[in-house]
This record gives sequence, C-alpha cells and structure tokens, in this order.
Amino acid sequence: MRVIDAIAEIMKREGVEYLPCFPTTSVIEAAAEIGIRPIVCRQERVGVGIADAYARVKNGRPPSVFAMQYGPGIENAFAGIATAYSDSTPMLLLPLGHPRHIEGVFPLFSAVRTMESVTKSVEKISVVERTPDAMRRAFSQLKNGRPGPVLVEIPADLEQAEIDPELVAGYRPVPIATSMGDPSEIQRAAEALLRAERPIILAGAGVLYAEAWDELQELAEYLQIPVTTTMEGKSAFSEVHPLALGSVSGVMSGAAHHFFGEADVVLAVGTSLTRHGMVTPIPAGKHIIHATNDPIDLSKGYDVDHAILGDAKHVLAQFVEAVKDLTNDEPVRPEDGAAGEIDGVRSAWLGEWMPLLTSDEKPINPYRVIWEFTQNVHPAEAIVTHDSGNPRFEIMPFYRSDGPRTYLGWGKSHQLGTGLGFAIGAKLAAPDKMCVNFMGDAAFGMTGLDFETAVRSDLPITTIVLANGGMAVEKRHMTLSHDLYGTRDQGGNYADIAQALGGWAERVEEPAEVGPAILRAKQANEEGKAALLEFITSEEGAYSFQRPFS
Repeated sequence: MRVIDAIAEIMKREGVEYLPCFPTTSVIEAAAEIGIRPIVCRQERVGVGIADAYARVKNGRPPSVFAMQYGPGIENAFAGIATAYSDSTPMLLLPLGHPRHIEGVFPLFSAVRTMESVTKSVEKISVVERTPDAMRRAFSQLKNGRPGPVLVEIPADLEQAEIDPELVAGYRPVPIATSMGDPSEIQRAAEALLRAERPIILAGAGVLYAEAWDELQELAEYLQIPVTTTMEGKSAFSEVHPLALGSVSGVMSGAAHHFFGEADVVLAVGTSLTRHGMVTPIPAGKHIIHATNDPIDLSKGYDVDHAILGDAKHVLAQFVEAVKDLTNDEPVRPEDGAAGEIDGVRSAWLGEWMPLLTSDEKPINPYRVIWEFTQNVHPAEAIVTHDSGNPRFEIMPFYRSDGPRTYLGWGKSHQLGTGLGFAIGAKLAAPDKMCVNFMGDAAFGMTGLDFETAVRSDLPITTIVLANGGMAVEKRHMTLSHDLYGTRDQGGNYADIAQALGGWAERVEEPAEVGPAILRAKQANEEGKAALLEFITSEEGAYSFQRPFS
C-alpha cells in the first residue's frame, strides 16, 4: 500500500464523500479510486470555499477535505483558509509538500510553517510510519473542541512510498467528545436570567455546530425571550419565529437594534464574543452570561458575569432544566412575552424601508432585488449566502432565514468572491435546496469564472450579481481618486460570461422583471442548470455604517 492510498483509505473510513481539489496532487486519483468524488475547481481559494461551505452545512459531519499541490497550490489557498480559520470552520487541508531533501530551502514555501497562523493544527508526515497517527490526530482536531481548519502536509517524495497495510488495517473513526457546563454556574446564571427585566439570547455558530437549535428554541419559548444571532450564527434560530430579532452585525434590523440596545442581560451562547470591525459590540452596562466551548474566548473582549465552558447543546439543555426547576415548570405565557413588541417594532421599521424595498427607480434599487427574492423564494427551501461589501450590508437585515444552515453568514476575514464557492459547497451538501450567492462587480472579478465549476460539476446554483458598475462600498473612501481617475469603476456583461461558461443567465434592467427573473432562475436550477442573474442596480447608499453601540 502506498502512503497516498493509506490517506485515501483513512478518509473513506472517516466518512469523507467529496474532495474539492485542484491539481496537481495524487490525492485526487487515490480518492477517486475508492469512491470519493473529486470536485475540481478553477482556483484554490474557491475550492477551499466549497469545502468550507460543505463543512458548515453538514456541521462537520461527514468531514470536509480540500487537497492541492505544493508551492502555488497552497499559496493560492491561503485567503480561503484564513476565512475558515476566522470563522472556525472544520475542514482538513491536504497539501503536498516539497520533497524532504529540499524542504526549508529558500525560497520554497513551507505549508507547515506558514499556515500555522491560520489553522487549528498543522503536521507533516515526515516518515511513512507516521501516516495513520497524523491522520488520526487531524480528524480528532476536526471533531473535538472549537472547530477550525486542520492541515496535514504530504511530502512529494513520500506520497508514493510503501507503507505496511497492517498500520492502516486497525484504523477506526475518531470519536467525538463533548462536555457540559458547570452545574453550579448554570444555576447562578439561570437565576440571573430569571431576574432580568429585558433579557435576550445571542446565539453564535457554536449553536449550529452543536446542532443545539431545538434546545435554543425550547429555552426561548419557555421564557419568551427574544433571540438574536451573530453574523455566522444566522439561521441558528428561525427568523420567522415570533421571538426572532434577526442577526446583529455592522447593519441590523430595527428589532435587533431596539432589543439589543435595551437588554439588561445577554445570554451569549456558542459565540466567541470577539471584538471586530464587522461585529456589533455588546452595549455597555449589560449583565453578560457567556457560554463557549473554548476557554480562550472567556473574558477575551468583555468583563463577563458568568463564564460557562461547554458544548452549546449540553449547556442550553442545562439552562432549560434549571429554569424549569426554578419556576416550578411554569413557562412564561406567550401573551406576557416579547413577541408582540417584536412584531410592532419590526413592522414600523420595515414600513420605513418599504419605499426602497419596493422602489420602481432605474437603475434598479438593490433593496428591490432583496425584497423580491424574499417574496419569491421560501427561506426554508434555500441556502443563501452573500459576498462582502454592499451585498452583505443590503441582505442581512432583511433576509429572514428559516431553518438551521439555511443561511451562511461570514465576515471576520472577508475576501471578495468567497460567496461563490460557498454556494457551490452548499449545493454539494444539500442538493435539494436552492443555493444562492449574492455578489457585486468586484467579487465577480475575483472568482466569477468558477461559475463554470458549478456548471461542469452538475451543481445547479444561482448567482445573483448586483451590478452597479463600480465599488459602491468604497464610495466614501475613494472620492477624489474616482473624480480624477475613475478608480471605483468596474464593468462587464456578467450574464454573457455566464452563458459562455455553459450556464443559464439573464441580464435584468427593469424593476418589474426582478421577481419573475428570480423565478426563472429557480426553474433553471430545478432543471439542473446553474443560473446567473445580473441585475443592473444603483449605488444605493441609504444604509447606515454607523456603529450604534460602543
């Protein structure tokens, strides 16, 4: 047995089904030989995005893997890996390494040395006998504790080397270990939650990875507490639920802003509470209960009143048990909860935005595109993601997800073009869903040709390009240079490009055609065709970048 075959066999035993990849690496052939389907992208960053989204939609089960060559392959993948690391996405990276006799020689790129800053763990298979143990350690890191990308480097001179099959014969899938929170601290935190006059729950991506959405809903409904989510945690709680506020980020709904600002107690669960430019800070003066599975997060950015270390599913179940015991199993009546106030605040806020959401202006107002999408695609039947910049700001406050992983939110490390790979990976993981990414001109320029990857791989996604002919999010940053040299201008006919790449596409300029075009794209997906809609939009600037809290 060759080392490369041993690696493929171990992946198979761990349940790996697909291998997003880019040549040249013999991992592709070895995986294909035993029934793991390769998905060959056009550039490594998109391939990492495919693996990233697959991991998110599947919550890491089965494991997600990306393979690439040494040198340019792993170098080009860096940006995608950085995104996965910042968002704590569990995926296995299998780059080849330079032959061992020249490793470390200038200027050869070392994946082990360089990727250490953007991975949960890195390891090189330095000798044949190390292969099973290195893979076992990697899968253990993927499955346990805080999620994150894990890297195993395979030296090019070792991949074809022979390994004793007996070393692989006994390999068993790595078990998953989770932990509960400290019962005494849960009790004290539950008492604080019950004393609160204006409590809210802030749910992060950890709720999704722990598959703790049922426990979250049970706790919220028992106490009739409003629920908001982080950008990455969006969809952990159905946003069509009467207690849902939507997500909080650089922009948010009126309900999220209102309740987040007025809360006296915040139960933050499954979130790192990292302070970051794209993350809304918790307003000062709040009583904070923080539950996370990684001790590095505790008291990292805030003085917390209750620190709880444990798996989100266990911790939320403990909270449910504690509050039921403290209230003699008498839940708060819905009429005494916050649902009515949430509905009122949301309706008033939405009314203020309706002129933009239903605008007939030309070029098309981008908010009209978002609104028409919400009216024509059921949120439980779709997986939606965005790109960075304007598409993210325009869609997040208004799109209401309905079901776990029906939205893929990201953004702490936000390379333009990430959303396209995410849509492809989501379709790979959930073929029954309509998988949609929203992107702008600049994002299409970064990764648009990988639309052909979706076409070629029979993964019928829908890409929506909000084409305003420039970089609108940079409008206030590039005023003089644009006036003098047109520095924000971007251009092209993206629908023509998509058609040339083998997909179904339309260019839409009339506001009245937005909704019908979305339905036509949906129909194209159902017929097995990757679709692209190019909406000619304005540089809408009505949203606010102002940070409402500090």
